[in-house]
Amino acid sequence: MNSIAIDGPAGAGKSSIAKALSKRLGYIYIDTGAMYRAVALFFLENDVKDGTDSRIESLLEKLEISIKYEDGAQKVILNGEDVTGKLRLEEIGKLASKFSAIGSVREKLVALQRKLAQKENVVMDGRDIGTVVLPNAGLKIYLSASSKVRAKRRYLELLEKGHTDLDINEIEDEIIKRDEADMNREISPLKQADDAYYLDSSDMTLEEVVSKILSMVKEER
Repeated sequence: MNSIAIDGPAGAGKSSIAKALSKRLGYIYIDTGAMYRAVALFFLENDVKDGTDSRIESLLEKLEISIKYEDGAQKVILNGEDVTGKLRLEEIGKLASKFSAIGSVREKLVALQRKLAQKENVVMDGRDIGTVVLPNAGLKIYLSASSKVRAKRRYLELLEKGHTDLDINEIEDEIIKRDEADMNREISPLKQADDAYYLDSSDMTLEEVVSKILSMVKEER
């Protein structure tokens, strides 16, 4: 099977790029961030506050996450329930970053992600796809953008959702803190794979980034 791994920090545009790319190539898009958010939701519903909770191992045994597509839209299924609409809450995003640093959580999800990649041609995005999940991916991209650009994107996204009490400087501070946490965690830190192409999307449109990656796909073939 063919696979494309896209890694990078929060707000770099990984999901949007991966979705557009998968559509153009006819591949399946696997949103690993949504899978970690589903874990966060699962733990939140079970009143797990952090990695010190002694129930984590036993709860993970009861955890099942799958991804399916309906009318071209990705659905995240958590233990039989479609939880897609709950996953973009700010609280869930912060918890996902915290719980993703737990070794047993990553083990569980990496196994699920590899299983998906064995069945289909995939475009997968996350923090450690090219370094850990799919180290033999046919093409690896490290997609980044400046913290100011990423903060502006997040600000506009929240405005569209109806949020009004927003401070773009606070949003940028949160993004920088998230970067530091992701890059400095002990397990699977965010970093560029040695054989990954670096792309800065700060001054590029989505179409420009997609076109650039498609040209790389052709070269790799």
